[in-house]
Amino acid sequence: MQRNTKTLVYLCGILVVMGGLSFASVPLYRMFCQITGFDGTTMVAKFAPQLISERLVEIRLNTDVNPNLEWSFQPSLRTTSLKIGEVGRAVFYVKNNGDEAVIGTSTYNVTPEKAGQYFNKLQCFCFTKHLLKPGESAEFPVQFFVDPAMADDPKLADVKTITLSYTFFKAADQNLAAVQSNP
Repeated sequence: MQRNTKTLVYLCGILVVMGGLSFASVPLYRMFCQITGFDGTTMVAKFAPQLISERLVEIRLNTDVNPNLEWSFQPSLRTTSLKIGEVGRAVFYVKNNGDEAVIGTSTYNVTPEKAGQYFNKLQCFCFTKHLLKPGESAEFPVQFFVDPAMADDPKLADVKTITLSYTFFKAADQNLAAVQSNP
């Protein structure tokens, strides 16, 4: 009987640990991707680099909206060419085409995925909740650069174009009181 009790406690402990890991897996995976650039996740920088390479890279901007969100979403420009290390800026235009106030949030990634570790954002609207009232529109700026270290990485010598892609979703929490309207 005592052996069965120990086995039961052991199995319950494993179940609790596995449950805890499953709840922690999404934030841990996101943190891993943000640290390593894995899966096309970009880096976040506080300062622009001092070194600017002569190598040009084309930056393509892509936008999508989940079908559950009645918003339109487009960049101010579709492509731009920058020298590696040079700071680029784009503005994204968002409009609520629905008849009720909605909170949206966006995710992003870059392709090719191997360039994610070198693509840095200085300013971004991603992973922040944005409230738009019916018919309301907003502008969301993004500042970015490609780390000069990419020019020295032989695995990225073939990368001539990087696509920065955003997707807006309806936020799971639609508590309008918790989110301020956009400026």
